Amino acid sequence: MLSARSKARQVALGALIVVACGIVASGQAPVGEYEVKAAFLFNFAKFVEWPPEAFANASEPVRLCVFGDEDPFDHSLERVVEGKTANGRPMQVVHVHSTKDLKGCHILFISWMEEKQTDALLRTTRGAGILTVGETDNFARDGGVINFVLQQNRVAFEINVDAAEQNNLKISSKLLSLARIVHGVPERN
Repeated sequence: MLSARSKARQVALGALIVVACGIVASGQAPVGEYEVKAAFLFNFAKFVEWPPEAFANASEPVRLCVFGDEDPFDHSLERVVEGKTANGRPMQVVHVHSTKDLKGCHILFISWMEEKQTDALLRTTRGAGILTVGETDNFARDGGVINFVLQQNRVAFEINVDAAEQNNLKISSKLLSLARIVHGVPERN
């Protein structure tokens, strides 16, 4: 039997999934895993507060960066954020290919295809005010802020609150209530 808190979390997660799917679903084709993840990424931006120095000015967009040569979203991320805003700022998708390109990123998505680069990317972004999001088994435990996980064929996520704090990010309690919480950030030289 589920506790009242567990039921509330399931309802809230279900609502977020429905909202996420509603953003990209046309009503004709089934929604794929990366379309759901794209909608989650957009919604994450609405529930995170960056430090003031993360933005050059009041009109600078929230830059959602995808690391690597492959686009696992197959342009669905661009379709999800097109014409949308988060916290009064326009959204912009940028594809980055090296750590030199990370300047100006506010959200950095690292797919499983770039797993070998994860440690270097997390080391580079440490304390930089970047919301790191991944999808590999230990991403959050390794110091990433948000990690997508599949649970019973559904996209869910975990949040490393210590990594968020280290990156000077404030995550809404609404978003935290939907996540599995992870603690600890490994020492990196």
